[in-house]
Amino acid sequence: MGLLHNLTGRHALIILAVVLLLFGAAKLPALARSVGQSMKIVKAELKDDQPVQAEPHAVPARD
Repeated sequence: MGLLHNLTGRHALIILAVVLLLFGAAKLPALARSVGQSMKIVKAELKDDQPVQAEPHAVPARD
């Protein structure tokens, strides 16, 4: 956590500029769309993976 603790607005602008240089302005909308779709998939999977409450086991009757 200490690494991201000192992140300021100036650092965010520098990171954005580097991403812009690496991917180009034309690919940024597609990149953002892809990240958004990935986030939706992750959220859906996390929602589906919620633990199911275990039902109490019935003790079999002895004869």
